Amino acid sequence: MPSKKTVQIRVNGVLQQRDVEPRTTLVDFLRDELALTGTHVGCEHGVCGACSVLLNDEPVRSCCMFAVQADGMQVTTVEGLAPERGCLSKIQDSFCEKHALQCGYCTPGMLIACHALVAHNPHPSEAQVREAISGNLCRCTGYQQIVDAVMHATSPQEHSHE
Repeated sequence: MPSKKTVQIRVNGVLQQRDVEPRTTLVDFLRDELALTGTHVGCEHGVCGACSVLLNDEPVRSCCMFAVQADGMQVTTVEGLAPERGCLSKIQDSFCEKHALQCGYCTPGMLIACHALVAHNPHPSEAQVREAISGNLCRCTGYQQIVDAVMHATSPQEHSHE
């Protein structure tokens, strides 16, 4: 049995320290050790994007890395996108408003990809949104509603009441 390694990872703003086996994937660490089940396990090969999280503010596939690789880093899961408990971010709210989810399995990964895009480009074009979500597979929505949700969340009229 492999010896455990101690990791310290700041997850959704909270420093988490755990002893983990070196072979523990980041997605399994998040789901099994921290009970953050919003990050989904899909293909387990880095193809579908359902397990996407932000690692130091950049989207990564958490099924393709080990928890020990994230030691000392910052991870944001879909649960950490909300500005506060019980509230939705603008993109999360727009996903609801524009019906950008159906079964919901891809939704956490899509939200992570869209959040990362908007963090770097607050007013993306439709083409840029499509490029940002191109690594995430969805079998239900046909993608247009996801694009519509991001465009809605980032439109100037959406921000005019602030």
